Amino acid sequence: MKKTYYLFNPGRVSRRDNTLKFIRTDEAGNEQKPKYLPVEGIAGLYIFGSIDANSALFNFLGKQGIPVHFFDYYEHYTGSFHPKEYLLAGKMQIAQTKTYLNRKRRMHIATSLIEGASFNMLKNLKYYQSRKGGLETHIEKVETHRNQIKQTNDVAELMGIEGNIRQEYYKSFDTIIENYEMGERERQPPGNEINALISFGNMMSYTLALEQIYHTQLNPTISFLHEPDFRRYSLALDIAEIFKPILVDRVIFKTLNRSMLRDDHFEQRLGGCFLKENGKKVFIKKFDERLTQTIKHRSLGRSVSYKRLVRLECYKIAKYALRMEDEYKPFKIWW
Repeated sequence: MKKTYYLFNPGRVSRRDNTLKFIRTDEAGNEQKPKYLPVEGIAGLYIFGSIDANSALFNFLGKQGIPVHFFDYYEHYTGSFHPKEYLLAGKMQIAQTKTYLNRKRRMHIATSLIEGASFNMLKNLKYYQSRKGGLETHIEKVETHRNQIKQTNDVAELMGIEGNIRQEYYKSFDTIIENYEMGERERQPPGNEINALISFGNMMSYTLALEQIYHTQLNPTISFLHEPDFRRYSLALDIAEIFKPILVDRVIFKTLNRSMLRDDHFEQRLGGCFLKENGKKVFIKKFDERLTQTIKHRSLGRSVSYKRLVRLECYKIAKYALRMEDEYKPFKIWW
């Protein structure tokens, strides 16, 4: 089974026959022992450090179908190298564009996305209500906001409802999470440990969604909930909404409540709170474990991984855009 590799240290990556050769450098700039990564075992590369590479390497990665995702010093996603878009099809792009331009059909997808995302948030709240208690008010308010979703016919208004749901949902984190307080949601920069984890985890979820979109015929720049923009793959934002409660938030609760992440995994810099390298490794390890977990899929009748569920969500949107399905039903956790 192919693996995703995460490179945190600065260094140089080059091709050596059918392997990738990574030479890490220490803080003094001294080269360390090379590490070799067999190409046939690589699903993708996530680059968090400063890496030297040349065009020959990227030509090689392109032929092997290996995407590379880049992140800056502030942990922001900055861009991706994607191999040739071998699945893009004119018919799909036309259908996707027509769906966006059709107000009713766009609203159907946008409403379904918020319906699915908020349902999964509510599932988290009810799970921890049964284990810890104290979440009754948050559950009631989220349910009240959810009742407004199908009463609107405007995407901007729908985004406002989503914002209210998520704001109430985040208020519950101070009850769910032990030993840490979140307070208000702060993004740029995150103000404390929980905000740092939410920002980092959401970025990982967004990149995962983008990676899965690449393996379908969908165009990642044409979205339905978030407005398409000049500089972002907004469809990945749409799809990530559904899976953040399941993939990101559950990992945050687990790593903090079980003391897998501690104070020494975070640092204060640039006026905010960020994960150190050792903290990123802990979170990514648990995030990857979550992605490889499997569930028995109700419709398919077989076990699929959480990572595969994201791909399946892309297929459902594509089928609706192509009018192969009469409606789009978002993924909702049922256990």
